[in-house]
Amino acid sequence: MLKQLYIKNFTLIDTLDIPFNPGFSVITGETGAGKSIILGAINLLLGQRADVKSIKSNNLKCVIEAHFDISRYNMQDFFTSNNIDYDANDCILRRELNSSGKTRAFINDTPVPLNLMRMLGQQLIDIHSQHQNLLLNEEDFQLNVVDIIAKDKSLLLKYKEHFNAYKNAKKAVDKLCKEIEENKKNEDYIRFQLKELTEAELKDGMQEELEHESEKLSHVEEIKTALYSAGTSLSSYESESNIIDKVKEASRSIDSITDIYPEIKSISERLESCFIELKDISDEINSEADNIEFDPSRLEQINSQLDKIYSLEQKYHVTTISDLLNIQDNLEKQISHIDNSDEELAQLKAEEERLLKECENIANELTSVRKEAAKVVEKEMRDRLIPLGIPNVRFSISIENKNICEDGHDRVSFLFSANTSTPMQPVAQVASGGEIARVMLSLKAMISGAVKLPTIIFDEIDTGVSGKIAEKMGDIMQEMGKANRQVISITHLPQIAAKGTTHYKVFKEETENGTTSRMQVLDKKERIKEIAQMLSGSEISNAAINNAKELLKTL
Repeated sequence: MLKQLYIKNFTLIDTLDIPFNPGFSVITGETGAGKSIILGAINLLLGQRADVKSIKSNNLKCVIEAHFDISRYNMQDFFTSNNIDYDANDCILRRELNSSGKTRAFINDTPVPLNLMRMLGQQLIDIHSQHQNLLLNEEDFQLNVVDIIAKDKSLLLKYKEHFNAYKNAKKAVDKLCKEIEENKKNEDYIRFQLKELTEAELKDGMQEELEHESEKLSHVEEIKTALYSAGTSLSSYESESNIIDKVKEASRSIDSITDIYPEIKSISERLESCFIELKDISDEINSEADNIEFDPSRLEQINSQLDKIYSLEQKYHVTTISDLLNIQDNLEKQISHIDNSDEELAQLKAEEERLLKECENIANELTSVRKEAAKVVEKEMRDRLIPLGIPNVRFSISIENKNICEDGHDRVSFLFSANTSTPMQPVAQVASGGEIARVMLSLKAMISGAVKLPTIIFDEIDTGVSGKIAEKMGDIMQEMGKANRQVISITHLPQIAAKGTTHYKVFKEETENGTTSRMQVLDKKERIKEIAQMLSGSEISNAAINNAKELLKTL
């Protein structure tokens, strides 16, 4: 329930800070006084787009803030899941708009994205304005009314889960069909590519090994020369500087004095180790020199393999054999996909058909529940519309079968006739403006009994009616306000204004800073005057005063 509304620097409003009460309240005021401004401010709290032009002239920022009591509505999960402080007795929505165009939204002083404020706002306030009468043209709205009365939320949720699974299965079938079609177009080329890569007999690390061997074979003479030179230096008998013999000779000389000069024993041991190591190195060098031979046929074979690898890498726009192997693996999967696609497609189609059948079964349950609810709606709408001045009303709900979709397979249409001689047709096509207003009010009154919305605002829903009918509409809104709900009606009709438990008046006032809109709660005397003025115009007659008093006695 809306408890308090604060508006600062919004269009013609300097500052407005006004409380709201439970039950049925009315807002009146002359055309252009600013009623739409207040409604516009509330709409900003419901996530509507902000316009920097809304900031009152010569100001840098406007602020709209509303306080709500949500203690009856079990909303704690919303706050917990969005990490927002929860206060059931004082939930605060605030919207700020700067002259730079920047807008900020807050819930309980926590900055939030605008869509989150919109989600919460839609659970707190339902604003019914004249343009919402156009909803009677929309099949979704009519279906939603039936679903609300049917209380089929859990069944509808179950259906949507199955429908989403069916949609995903259908997408998988469509995707596979396209892949099969595309793959079959390219099958010959895919098989050629796979054959080309397979015949290359690629392995990880192969390119590096071949490049190394090619480098070695290309420099055989240089390598053999170096090895021969090193081997000769170490152990050739023809060399005067035979290192190994000299180390051996040095080791013997030192070893011969170790008995008389034991301090030299460690050097003797080290020389012996050097001799052994050098002898081993010499043997390995000679072995390498004997093993390495120039093999032109092998070099040609290696370079041919490398050329093939380089060509494949260039063709497939990669730089490593690992990348080529990944491509080969992908091509193998595509071929496997082609070879096994019929079986895979059959499995997916079977799953699609199974899920479709499940959806249709649940959709049939929905249809059955909706048809029962439609009977309730038809009766209640007739019961509500007859006292509203349509004594011969006929109201029926047509539920026809359509292709399965997000909400089942029902096409819902509200059919209406205001008299016995005219055949029933879609309500939006045959009802007058005043009749549509009464139909929408009756629907809202019926829906509000099933959906526990804290606050409902009617913005001139009484358009096109007057007299006794307006009084009956006021009775309906008054009754709605008694059922733990807050109903606010912006009205030009005195019959409705007189039904309000609380009466607010919006008016313009000239100040030194220009024109400003204000809003005040009227006491009993002020209400009599306001309603009398609504009855007779600017010149208030005694008859109008007496009539206003009579209207207020109905409270």
